[in-house]
Amino acid sequence: MNNTVADTEKLLTELAPLVADAKHEIVVCVPFTALATAAKMTKGTNIGVGAQNVSWADSGAFTGEISADMILETGAKYVIIGHSERRQMFGETDATVAKRTKQAIAKGLTAIVCVGETLDEREKGITNEIVARQVKEGLCGLTPKELEKIVIAYEPVWAIGTGKTASAKDAQDTVLRIRLVLVEMFGKNDALKLRIQYGGSMNPANVDDLMAQPDIDGGLIGGASLKAADFARIVNFKK
Repeated sequence: MNNTVADTEKLLTELAPLVADAKHEIVVCVPFTALATAAKMTKGTNIGVGAQNVSWADSGAFTGEISADMILETGAKYVIIGHSERRQMFGETDATVAKRTKQAIAKGLTAIVCVGETLDEREKGITNEIVARQVKEGLCGLTPKELEKIVIAYEPVWAIGTGKTASAKDAQDTVLRIRLVLVEMFGKNDALKLRIQYGGSMNPANVDDLMAQPDIDGGLIGGASLKAADFARIVNFKK
């Protein structure tokens, strides 16, 4: 919940020329109020636009929710689902993540599905069990074809907004575990194609080490995305 429409315009104006030559896929997931503006401003650039949540329903008595059709109408093509803050503060569950994900895919949006453990779960040594459950229940029932519209973001909850970051090795180990769960669910070929991002306070100082890991395919950027220069440095990471 950052940036007004005016703030979004300023950020994208600064960001676009800094990432114009990037070969990677770039998406900015802005507040609902700024979706249409962001989509209009990024038209013809290499920057895509996404929302931060989506309803599992087409329409109806769901006050405060935003439907996939409403998102698509703005020109956005992506949506974040199951972010840790939604899980912790707004009652999101693995079951609702699955419902939102299926709806997003059915409507043609690319779903960025978030999984990750809390500090308590990590200290108990059950990180692998937690992320495996979230992946299995969140992607339950999807076909290999539908998997093409999925991106997984591993975001250790204890690293969100705290400045703490998992070591590159720890991040790689957990992302590999996620990859192996996907192999179990969908087979090796489809699992290897699916992109898995790291979302635990990736920033200009650690992006090169994190992106050097074999199973980390990208980043779900939080605070560092609010400054164009920082976000651009992450996008233009050094291999």
